[in-house]
Amino acid sequence: MALKHNISDPHPKKRKRVGFASTDDTGIDPNDCINIFPVKTADQVGSTNCLQIEPIDLNHFFGQDGKIYGYNGLQIDVWLSMLSFHAYVDVSFQSKCEGGKGVTDLEVPFKSIFGESLLDKEKFVQTFSKDHDYVRNIIADGEVVPLESSMKYSNSNSDNKDPSIEVMRLGMQNANTGLLYSRLVSLVLLLVDGANPIDVTDPRWEIYVAVKRSPENGLSNGKVEMLGFATVYHFFYYPDASRMRIGQILVLPPFQSQGYGRLLLEAINSVAISKNAHDITVEEPSEYLQYLRACMDAVRLLSYEPINPAISSVISFLKENNLSKCTAKPSTGPPASLVDQVRQNLKINRKQFLRCWEVLIYMNLVHENQRCMENFRLLISDRVKGEILNTEDGVKDTGKKIVEVPNDYDSDMSYVMFRSERGEVGDLGMGKNGGDEAKQEEQLKQLVEEELEEISNVVKKVSSLIS
Repeated sequence: MALKHNISDPHPKKRKRVGFASTDDTGIDPNDCINIFPVKTADQVGSTNCLQIEPIDLNHFFGQDGKIYGYNGLQIDVWLSMLSFHAYVDVSFQSKCEGGKGVTDLEVPFKSIFGESLLDKEKFVQTFSKDHDYVRNIIADGEVVPLESSMKYSNSNSDNKDPSIEVMRLGMQNANTGLLYSRLVSLVLLLVDGANPIDVTDPRWEIYVAVKRSPENGLSNGKVEMLGFATVYHFFYYPDASRMRIGQILVLPPFQSQGYGRLLLEAINSVAISKNAHDITVEEPSEYLQYLRACMDAVRLLSYEPINPAISSVISFLKENNLSKCTAKPSTGPPASLVDQVRQNLKINRKQFLRCWEVLIYMNLVHENQRCMENFRLLISDRVKGEILNTEDGVKDTGKKIVEVPNDYDSDMSYVMFRSERGEVGDLGMGKNGGDEAKQEEQLKQLVEEELEEISNVVKKVSSLIS
């Protein structure tokens, strides 16, 4: 990390962010003065006319209040190598201002992000020649994951159709895999919300790396470029199986929105099937990852023949009946036997299958049929109520509830647990004290509309992928 005291030129022409402390030094928000640039060549180091990374949030790296103190005209530029994943940090400022909170030691937060990958400028520039083949060398001992079906749902403008695109599976038993992740972890911390580094000493972790091979110096696969990666953990499942849980998945910034996230998910699905894993889950997925998985799994389910009769049966029921007049809740979910078949053959867990089930129903509805569409809306409404009340039918709740209550004695004990005999439909538990019924019904209506919009967006994407 380089530290510059720049007095002669406090406003460089190509700088994008500069932070100034106020006279009483209330601090500078790191997000306002830090720029991060992914670079592929030594010539790009020092230039701000290149792609810029927008991190999730930098505040939590800078103390309890997330601010930088003691600098005027502060600017921090970070260059991150996309070849070796080393980093170089350049700090410049007009002056220091000793305030009530002193001067922030900037080396500490950047060490916490980049660790041993943080280099000075001279050594950083040398990595572009010294570590030019770093990715190719690291994946040399990896296993190529078969991707026979990638052509079925690649964007027309995506490089996924290029046979030079591969996904490599790397196990933590190889020490080099852990070293690779130790360099990639900075990207995880910067770009994945709420992410925590994995334990590279645990052999049950593995990394899936999407790469592109390009000719260089007469060699057909001389250059290997990393496009993205995913981490997967294998949990033991009694008596002799494992559950695969996706911990992190990240496409590198220069290659995002080109289909490589789907490629990584496809590779994980392929391994789960070939290794006969119990199923696949995701640890705290983002909204976009949930959307992406729903699109992919819906495409896979559409070609799964046993599902068609069950979907047709539900569609016929929605066409011929009026759910608002039914005295008992109808069974419109997938049969238990089908849920188990899908898990066994496609490794889609029950929760994910139920989400895709609604997508498949919506795809097969006659949208011009008003009764059919209203029945579907009621199905979604019942499901949302059930999630709020923690029940299957959205009406009864015989389980326990926890309500937070004020407590000046111990904030960790500020709750009351009780068991209710019946949760009324009007009491959806959407607030600390329940709120009035009309407001809660309006909130329910809004939630249902959001769910319907999400389903519709997935259907549009799936339709484009299979067309």
